[in-house]
Amino acid sequence: MANINKVVLAYSGGLDTSIILKWLQDQYQCEVVTFTADIGQGEELEPARAKAQALGVKEIYIEDLREEFVGEYVFPLFRANTVYEGEYLLGTSIARPLIAKRLVEIANRTGADAIAHGATGKGNDQVRFELGAYALKPDIKVIAPWREWDLTSREKLLAYAEQHNIPIERKRGNQSPYSMDANLLHISYEGGPLEDPWQEPEEEMWRWSVSPERAPDKHLILELEFAQGDIVAIDGTPMKPARVLSYLNKVAGANGIGRLDLVENRYVGMKSRGCYETPGGTVMLKAHRAIESLTLDREVAHLKDELMPRYASLVYNGYWWSPERKLLQELIDSSQSHVNGKVRLKLYKGNVIVTGRYSATNSLFDANIATFEEDEGAYNQKDAEGFIKLNALRLRIAAQLQSR
Repeated sequence: MANINKVVLAYSGGLDTSIILKWLQDQYQCEVVTFTADIGQGEELEPARAKAQALGVKEIYIEDLREEFVGEYVFPLFRANTVYEGEYLLGTSIARPLIAKRLVEIANRTGADAIAHGATGKGNDQVRFELGAYALKPDIKVIAPWREWDLTSREKLLAYAEQHNIPIERKRGNQSPYSMDANLLHISYEGGPLEDPWQEPEEEMWRWSVSPERAPDKHLILELEFAQGDIVAIDGTPMKPARVLSYLNKVAGANGIGRLDLVENRYVGMKSRGCYETPGGTVMLKAHRAIESLTLDREVAHLKDELMPRYASLVYNGYWWSPERKLLQELIDSSQSHVNGKVRLKLYKGNVIVTGRYSATNSLFDANIATFEEDEGAYNQKDAEGFIKLNALRLRIAAQLQSR
């Protein structure tokens, strides 16, 4: 790619992007601007700054995006009860549109010619970053080193790092480290022993949670308060979105909640095996469905469930900034105006158990109608006979035809 004088690199300070930084400088003879998003990975930030400075980077952007990430990306995701392929809570997927947005904004601010990312040519993230960037800046140039260079394995990357004196943390003898991605919603693990789907994950791999077997023998009770589909308080204490998720991660992880071992279908066509820890998100999903069960109209709830797999695929495949995702989001968000109230949960050895749900203003549950005791005329049970016969009419006609 010609005429590249300045590039904004999505930079984590990890193995891939540390090597990419040096490779961009050598291959393109260009200035590199690094952008590191603080979306909950915490301890990775200052090492990333130090590495970038050591490699001669003059413009370093490290931004605290935790509130924006949870409030404007994670919370909308959970209003839809989003689960990909029945299990995955999209922790990696949902971070990419925010990073893509900031890459484009920093490119505009610094006058950069291109953006660059460390996603491989086999993965989903290349699609997510680039679809987001093109949606927001159609003429942006994108450099994806994994699609250009010959460093096609972890071993070659480690050798390159040693050759150029690039320090790599968590080096395990001659073995490659896991490929990890962390943010406030989750931490993911790929590669190494996980490339054998029959191999059980090593217990030492997990960082955010204890195993259910080692979780406390006493349960923990939580009370979550919802306003328009979002958690706004825990146990009576008002909290902003990032604090909500941080707190739930801590208490749920301590109770063995949120581990997932998954073989998923990537957008690029292959199956991949990954492990995920999403303790807070696991609690949020259970609680949100519980408050919706009390406050959402039946057909609205069912329609949301029908649309959710499509919404999940859009997020997973990188179409966060697409008109169809935005349209679905408007529909989902409008359904949440009455999703207000409280949910009580019990966390115990890997389980999230709903023990109560309450809404002072928006509950559609009427005990006078639902009761098995005397309902004082609130519901005429004789009405059910006509209801059943009308719904059975087509079945009876078909049966009569078959009998003839």
